[in-house]
Amino acid sequence: MAISRLMVTKKQQAALLAVVAVAALAQVAAAAVHPVGGNGAWDTTGNYNAWSVSQKFSQGDSILFTYPSSHDVVEVPKASYDACSPANALASYTGGSTTVKLDAPGKHYFICGVPGHCAAGMKLEVTVAAATATKPRHKKGAAPAAAPAMPPAVSSPTEEMPAVTSPTGSPAPSSASAASTIAINVAATLAAGMALAFLAM
Repeated sequence: MAISRLMVTKKQQAALLAVVAVAALAQVAAAAVHPVGGNGAWDTTGNYNAWSVSQKFSQGDSILFTYPSSHDVVEVPKASYDACSPANALASYTGGSTTVKLDAPGKHYFICGVPGHCAAGMKLEVTVAAATATKPRHKKGAAPAAAPAMPPAVSSPTEEMPAVTSPTGSPAPSSASAASTIAINVAATLAAGMALAFLAM
């Protein structure tokens, strides 16, 4: 009796581990990578602040800067941003391709530290929203809501589903969004496979 109970416990632990792995991977996959200016190019031709206000940056997202060796990326405090000065840099990047993770909510300021480049437009102000908690809040004494009813089963396997089209003029999904969706699907499939393998033990 004790051996069989131990096996159930192992199976439950394996299933729990798989669920935790999916949740962790989904959180990582949900973070977006924003190519600066929309195309990643960090140069004097961009209007970065106009682009920035059209974006939704969340804690955990990243910004991708792509630039030639004649530029750099410097994260600075507000006063240095306003003065177009790399003095008091919080971080400085070179090398042509930089991904900066936005770990903290609030304002973040970036400039090119090469003299004259910031004044020519190579400056970016980003507002990062705090990560939101997804835990449901229940009122004291309130009963949990009933689970939604399952839709009726299809009566015949040969019935066709109606065609669904997207509305015209809708924006194409971004590559970051598509990559996040793929990563979540892969993580869920991997976790389900792990759970089944452990349950089969």
